[in-house]
Amino acid sequence: MAISKFILVPFLLIVLVSGLGESFEFDEKELATEESLWRLYERWGNHHTISRGLKEKHKRFNVFKENVNHVFTVNQMNKPYKLKLNKFADMSNSEFVSFYARSNISHYRKLHGKRSGGFMYEQATDLPSYIDWRERGAVNDIKEQGKCGSCWAFSTVAAVEGINQIKTNQLLSLSEQELLDCNFRNKGCNGGFMEIAFDFIKRNGGIATENNYPYHGARGLCRSSRISSPTVTIDGYESVPENENALMQAVANQPVSVAIDAVGRDFQFYSQASLGFIREIDWLTIIISSGNVNLKSVGKVQGVFDGYCGTELNHGVVAIGYGTTEEGTDYWMVRNSWGVGWGEEGYVRMKRGVEKAEGLCGIVMEASYPIKY
Repeated sequence: MAISKFILVPFLLIVLVSGLGESFEFDEKELATEESLWRLYERWGNHHTISRGLKEKHKRFNVFKENVNHVFTVNQMNKPYKLKLNKFADMSNSEFVSFYARSNISHYRKLHGKRSGGFMYEQATDLPSYIDWRERGAVNDIKEQGKCGSCWAFSTVAAVEGINQIKTNQLLSLSEQELLDCNFRNKGCNGGFMEIAFDFIKRNGGIATENNYPYHGARGLCRSSRISSPTVTIDGYESVPENENALMQAVANQPVSVAIDAVGRDFQFYSQASLGFIREIDWLTIIISSGNVNLKSVGKVQGVFDGYCGTELNHGVVAIGYGTTEEGTDYWMVRNSWGVGWGEEGYVRMKRGVEKAEGLCGIVMEASYPIKY
């Protein structure tokens, strides 16, 4: 018995640090010269398995240098989040935005003049102080849209997957590709609206599973032969009033599609969760008492994004929860579609309770959710 107590400590440390294997760290010394920066660039490319021809590498090297300096500079600041050199590190911000944040969804309600439907959660009171729909089995693994402006489809599908699990206790992975190919009122890889996609699913009698209609990241012919039962149906959708309390009422009951302004450079390289940026365990105290091992943080739990962004909505994501850090910072837990290498393994905690009525990055301006009775 005594041996097992002592084995637990290194094992626990291995578990904690093993999650860092996917992160890419660099040292200030690597920024000192062009030669060291070039070696860093090559090491970054090998880490992310990004292959470029020599001419293209030289072209993108200057962009990479700018991004490295930005990430390093921001990480020296007293911000409640950190950045990392993810797979987007040799893309300029404008190039990044053109590929990954181009849904052009900012004027949907302006075009329609009002919100769609009522608001079934208007009378919801006594809301929980914390909810994460991943813990309740209503959120699938992170997906990746690729170089296709299909975030609106991923946002729509994740919200439908969530309400279907809540109502049926069955979490299915549904088809973003069907929306790209068959939802003609939206524009495929050139952007779309979640509310239009909800309406399509209702009118179409459901949406296919991902297995039956897999994603390939480009708009193609609508392949109705791929759409076979069982499909997941919804009974409609509603828009959330444009305030944070209403969004809390909705998210407390189901995952909610939201639109944000995602063009900021910090958002492009957002990284940190409470354990996602540690290089050492020096901020953890291992307390061994009577054979029990406890972990106590002696530093700040970071990771809540509060960086620069506007309200020109251009990216569809999903609010899958909310909470408050130990330091008292309120946040939204948001699911993205840029793969697990971005953010907190595909997620971002965005500051909640900001002074601006539209919420951080406009998160409350275009929220909507599917209805399933």
